[in-house]
Amino acid sequence: MKMETDNKKLVNIYLEANPNPNSMKFVTNILLFEDGVNYDFPDEASAAQAPLAKELFGFDFVDRVFYMSNFITVTKKEDVEWIQIKDQIKNLIKSHLEEEKPLLTSEFEETPDIDENDSELVKKIKGMLDEYVRPAVEQDGGAISFHSFDEGVVRVNLQGSCSGCPSSMVTLKAGIENLLKRAIPEIKEVEAVGL
Repeated sequence: MKMETDNKKLVNIYLEANPNPNSMKFVTNILLFEDGVNYDFPDEASAAQAPLAKELFGFDFVDRVFYMSNFITVTKKEDVEWIQIKDQIKNLIKSHLEEEKPLLTSEFEETPDIDENDSELVKKIKGMLDEYVRPAVEQDGGAISFHSFDEGVVRVNLQGSCSGCPSSMVTLKAGIENLLKRAIPEIKEVEAVGL
């Protein structure tokens, strides 16, 4: 007698809290995207080409979804506690990944990190963000990317758990701004766009 084996992909997920009390990082044992690639879905309409994010928005308590490397950060609405919803979210993500359903149904245009037309100063700013800031922000379930530099002001995009995080402005000013100003004297201020 031959036993049939289940070829279902085994996915393990553990949860990590982060500085944003409304966001939770659902970390998987599989790589979802290449290092540095991320997708932010601030609302259900933006998730039209992202089946898992769209399913997550089916829960009325989900406010934002963010994909990156081996984790999915979910931001909840403030009026619900994690203890009430975390298992539902975890089970949906686990099921979606084990069934090998797609995370994206179409290619999203990626913006290159370094543009050959960037000035040397902008290349240096992007390099600092990539080497010193991005790993820490990713650890907290978010992402940071360069937006622009003009007249001493660096503008960055904050995504994932960083969006709407009460401590993100403190981190931005006390951490990121101080680091960049010390390393690059031309920088006077760092601002977040789109928050």
